[in-house]
Amino acid sequence: MRPLAPLALSMGDPAGIGPEIIAKAWERREAASLPCFFAVGDVRAVSAVWNGPVERIDDPRDAARVFGRALPVVSVVDGDAIIPGKPDIGGARCALQSLELAAGLARSDAASGLVTAPVSKAELYRIGFDYPGQTEFVAERCGVARENAVMMLAGPTLRVVPITIHEPLARVPMALTTDLIVARARATARGLTRDFGIDAPRLALAGINPHAGEGGAIGREEIEVMLPAIEQLRAEGIDIVGPLAADTMFHPRARARYDAALCAYHDQALIPIKTLHFDDGVNITLGLPIVRTSPDHGTAFDIAGQDMAEPGAMIAAIRMAGAAAARRATA
Repeated sequence: MRPLAPLALSMGDPAGIGPEIIAKAWERREAASLPCFFAVGDVRAVSAVWNGPVERIDDPRDAARVFGRALPVVSVVDGDAIIPGKPDIGGARCALQSLELAAGLARSDAASGLVTAPVSKAELYRIGFDYPGQTEFVAERCGVARENAVMMLAGPTLRVVPITIHEPLARVPMALTTDLIVARARATARGLTRDFGIDAPRLALAGINPHAGEGGAIGREEIEVMLPAIEQLRAEGIDIVGPLAADTMFHPRARARYDAALCAYHDQALIPIKTLHFDDGVNITLGLPIVRTSPDHGTAFDIAGQDMAEPGAMIAAIRMAGAAAARRATA
């Protein structure tokens, strides 16, 4: 089998901690047993926060030759001066160019997968970005419908999938439909097999109401929306239980009973994963023709440029992307 192509890492917002955690991941490449990767972005963003070796490359195939001695970088067009911790429109343009190019390299198989550093959606919106996040942008570039691209947050002891994502809490009951639950669960089951090597995935669905509705006494979404989805999924051969009371789903014994938890809304999923795996949680997008991961944290402008950024989540994202790419290559 041919060696895998290197991973492409988009730098994210150049004023955030993306350049720093990518550089620190490269520093720890041997200790962390990381696969070969290259960064995509403005070289000056790395130099502003790190004094290690950086080498520009024009062809991703050169990354393997460079990786042992320097951080390889495919450079996008240099913009305005970069000041760590001070986001601006120029940095947003740079972040979008980096994401576009890195995703394109992954789609063309010049990279075996895509790892995206954090972006500022507020800054991206100022330049016309009209996606809820990087997940939806990458899905569209891959020709995948948004409902079929599933955001999973994964750590060593827990994997969660928010069924509705960036919805105000008041709108979640309307956004949560039987069809959406079915689509998310199907993509999750396929992704667990394809990217994690789990042949018979076990899913657990969290209820939306306290005590999973208490038989309809505290809400009927579990009965009218969730149970029909579970019945349909079981008929398709998917192993899924629920709806379960969310407050008893995340202790150690409960987590041992499933491979991924499907959660009704954003915080129901992200509070437990960030509590357990704040420094090593990974955002992986299931249902794409390419591998895509991201550290499960933001740009942290408040600490950018201060040598305070912890690269653990970026290292975990690179490791997970490499493992998923290797599984796909041998499938």
